[in-house]
Amino acid sequence: MLKKIIYVLIAVLVIIQFIKPTRNISAGPYPNDISTKFAMSDNVSSALKTACYDCHSNNTVYPWYANVQPVAWWLQHHVNDGKRHLNFNEFATYNAKKQRKKLEEISESVTEGWMPLGSYTWIHKNAILTAEQKDAIKKWCDESSATLPAPDPQQQSDNQKKEN
Repeated sequence: MLKKIIYVLIAVLVIIQFIKPTRNISAGPYPNDISTKFAMSDNVSSALKTACYDCHSNNTVYPWYANVQPVAWWLQHHVNDGKRHLNFNEFATYNAKKQRKKLEEISESVTEGWMPLGSYTWIHKNAILTAEQKDAIKKWCDESSATLPAPDPQQQSDNQKKEN
């Protein structure tokens, strides 16, 4: 009986290897990338690309184990979820209010350390941000946010009424 269970499990593992998720790979160009909207230093650009872009852009660099099911499904779920929350390659398409909010979230996430995810940095050690990189990203987010148009006072008043 145990032998049959093992054979079935092996067969299932072999069969699922042929069911692959669609990969998040795009050659670009990315005319709506965040770097087209806000100037950034090489340090900030490099940190964001190393620590964030695999899950928050239109082009993921997949590790070898992304070819093994069910790991590939799990990875693709993370990428899809990351892009749903923030896509650096589509950032310029966001309205000013959303851009401001996303810049605040980027700053908060790196300074508080909940991004990049521990499950990502566990394997991608180069994605662990240094204190200097975190400070540079926070400063860049603050400076970039300051270049956005001021929120419409009427819209803020309407939003406050809705919240109360």
